Amino acid sequence: MEDNTFGSTKHATSYIVIPARLESTRLPRKLLLSETGQPVIQHTYEAASQSSKVAGVCVAADHTEIAKAVHAFGGRVVMTSASARSGTDRVAEVAESLTGVDIIVNVQGDEPEIAVQAIDLVVDLLQRNPSAVMSTVATPIRDAEKLHDPACVKAVFDDHGKALYFSRAAIPHVRDWNEQLLNDSQPHFFQHLGLYAYRRDFLLKLATLPQSDAEKLENLEQLRVLAAGHTILVGTVDEPTAGIDTAADYRAFVSRHHQRRMSAKAA
Repeated sequence: MEDNTFGSTKHATSYIVIPARLESTRLPRKLLLSETGQPVIQHTYEAASQSSKVAGVCVAADHTEIAKAVHAFGGRVVMTSASARSGTDRVAEVAESLTGVDIIVNVQGDEPEIAVQAIDLVVDLLQRNPSAVMSTVATPIRDAEKLHDPACVKAVFDDHGKALYFSRAAIPHVRDWNEQLLNDSQPHFFQHLGLYAYRRDFLLKLATLPQSDAEKLENLEQLRVLAAGHTILVGTVDEPTAGIDTAADYRAFVSRHHQRRMSAKAA
């Protein structure tokens, strides 16, 4: 069932790996939900495949059911260890076989509406900045509730797009709060989105870096990279991608999918 050969990528510079776990915590088996006629993992795979910056896409699966679903729609899949601690570890396991690839893009399996522009952006950032080992994206926060929600990770970066810090707290902290700050034409607050690109060589070493104190406190893996003195570049996109974490998220996705299909037929 697995495909561990990547002969066609020997001249490649970038490649997408989609980590896929069967038993997710809040919505078990969500990647196989298929009320649209296609499983979530297929929607994500096909959306990611639209990128013009990558040589190919594969799914890093932890279970044969995921592998069967991917093979059913003609996708490439690699079986990875069921005991992998994180999606990053699962991606790194696949990256070991991608010897001709310089940049690995980690696209979450529960992002069926991932914007191809965001994928192209994280690849382009690393291609244009050889000193950086990682890149990611952020989007403006215009809502006070989201700004103060610990589940919404905030990103602060300098004028050159280099990440300064990521936090579950509302950063930068405003000494004299004014609601208008959320509506200023130049955004002050940014939500970090879980899309990453890594240099392959760095990704293979990432798991060996010691956890920083900040990472342990915030439970944010990217803080390990900053604590070790490495550069993470942050690009900005106008809107966040709607990932699927709950049953309500999935129902909303199905509704949007049906609306798009109806609009396409009407056109």
